[in-house]
Amino acid sequence: MEKLKALNKRTAPKSSMPEKVIQFGEGNFLRAFVDWIIWNMDQKTNFNGSVVVVQPIERGMVDWLNGQDCLYHLNLQGRVDGEAVNSLERIDVISRALNPYTQNQAFMALAEQPEIRFVISNTTEAGIAFDDTCKFTDAPASSYPGKLVQLLFHRFQYFDGDPKKGLIIMPCELIFLNGHHLKDCIYKYIELWKEDFGKDYEAFKEWFTKYCYVCATLVDRIVPGFPRKEIGEIQEKIGYKDNLVVQAEAFHLWVIEKAENMTCDELRAEFPADKAGLHVLIAESEKPYHERKVTLLNGPHTVLSPVAFLSGINIVRDACNHEVIGKYIHKVQFDELMQTLNLPMDELEKFANDVLGRFDNPFVDHQVTSIMLNSFPKFCARDLPGVKTYLERKGELPQGLVFGLAAIITYYKGGKREDGTEIVPNDAQEIMDLLKDLWATGDTQKVTDGVLSATNIWEGEDLHDVKGLAELVKKDLDLIQEKGMLEAVKTIL
Repeated sequence: MEKLKALNKRTAPKSSMPEKVIQFGEGNFLRAFVDWIIWNMDQKTNFNGSVVVVQPIERGMVDWLNGQDCLYHLNLQGRVDGEAVNSLERIDVISRALNPYTQNQAFMALAEQPEIRFVISNTTEAGIAFDDTCKFTDAPASSYPGKLVQLLFHRFQYFDGDPKKGLIIMPCELIFLNGHHLKDCIYKYIELWKEDFGKDYEAFKEWFTKYCYVCATLVDRIVPGFPRKEIGEIQEKIGYKDNLVVQAEAFHLWVIEKAENMTCDELRAEFPADKAGLHVLIAESEKPYHERKVTLLNGPHTVLSPVAFLSGINIVRDACNHEVIGKYIHKVQFDELMQTLNLPMDELEKFANDVLGRFDNPFVDHQVTSIMLNSFPKFCARDLPGVKTYLERKGELPQGLVFGLAAIITYYKGGKREDGTEIVPNDAQEIMDLLKDLWATGDTQKVTDGVLSATNIWEGEDLHDVKGLAELVKKDLDLIQEKGMLEAVKTIL
C-alpha cells in the first residue's frame, strides 16, 4: 500500500484566480454546492474567479481548510439521466479562509479589493437575524448581517460611493425568500448605526439601495457530508490524506431570483452558470420553484413513507422499485401533485422524473421512518394545498393523497407491523395523545372526525369543510383495517 500524500498546493496543482466571491460559511453544503458550481464556471466559462471564505461564527473550520491550502475532494453519487454516477473531483476554487474574530483587519480589507463582486452565505436559518445589541465598533459584529453591513460601509467609503463597486448578494440559507429577510436586516442595521455613519448615512443608504443587489435563492442538493464509512477507500483512490472530503448527491438545482434593481440578463452575464451547463436558473421569482420543490419532492415523501412502511418496506429506493408502491408513488407524483402547480408541464415532468431518480439513489439507504417525524404538520404544509387545488381544478379529490393521509392516521395508531416491527410514531405530544385516544374508541368514524376537526393540526382549519374528504378518509381507513396496507393500495391504483 502506497503512503498517502498530504493534500496542499505543494503536492497538488492549484489554480490562482482573482478573488471575486466572499463566502460566509465554510461548511459541507457550500463546499459541495456553491464552490463546485463556481469551480465549474471557471473551467467552462470566462468567469475566472476564486472564493475567499469567511467563518461566520467564532469557532469553525477555517484552520482545517487553510491546513490543506483550501483543497478538498467532492464525491458525487446518484443517478444522472438514469445512469449511476460515483465521481471524485478535486475542488481548488477557494483561495483562502479567514476568521474575522482573529483576523478582523484582513476581513475588513476584503472591502478594498476592486474585483470582489459577490457575497454568498449559508449561516443556517438562525444566521439571517437582526440583533440590536450589535455595535458598529464591534470587531466584528456578532451577527452575519451586521458583519456584512460593516464590510459594505467600508467599501462604500474606500471607493467613495462608486456605483460600480456595489455587490451582488446571494444568500443560500434554507428560508423562503431568504434575500428579502437579509435585506430587511441590512436596512435595520443601517438605521441602528446611522449615528456611526454620520454625514455618510444618507449617501451610504442610497448607494446600498441602488448599487447593491440582494437576490433571494432556492438551493437543492442533498449533502450527507464527510463520508466516515468510505473515507479509507476514498483516500486510497485519490492518493491523498484529505480530511475535508465531502459527499453529495449528483442532482443540483439553484434558483436565483434577480434583485429588483437589476434584470435577469444582467445577472446571467455576470454569473454565467447556465453557460457552464449547470442547473442554475436565474428567474424573476423563486416562488413557483419553491412551490414545485415542496410539492414534488417533499409532498410524495410525506405520503409514500407511511404507505411503504406499513406495507413492509423500509428504504425509499425499495419503495420506488416495488411493483405496487412504485405505481402509487407515480400516481401521487404525476397524476395528482403535478396537476396542482403553475409551471410549464414539460418543466414539471422533468423535475418530477429527477425527483424519482433521486429517490432511487443506489448509494443512499434513505429510511422511510426518518421521514415520518411530525407527519401531520408535514402533510399540512406539503400535501394539503395540493388536495384543495386538485379538488378545485378537477371537481374531485385526489385519491392517492387522501389515501396517504389515511395511511398517516393509521401509522399513528402504533402497535406492530405484520412482520413484528414496532410502529413508533413521533410528533407533538398533544397530537400523539389525541390519536391514541381516538384509536382507543375502535371507531374509524370517530377517528376520522377527531383528526379532521383538530384545528391545532390544520393551522386553525376544520377539514370537514373540504368537500367529500371525511367520507373518503373513513372509507380508506376501513379498507386499510380490513385488507392491510398493501392490498388496500391496490384498490386505488
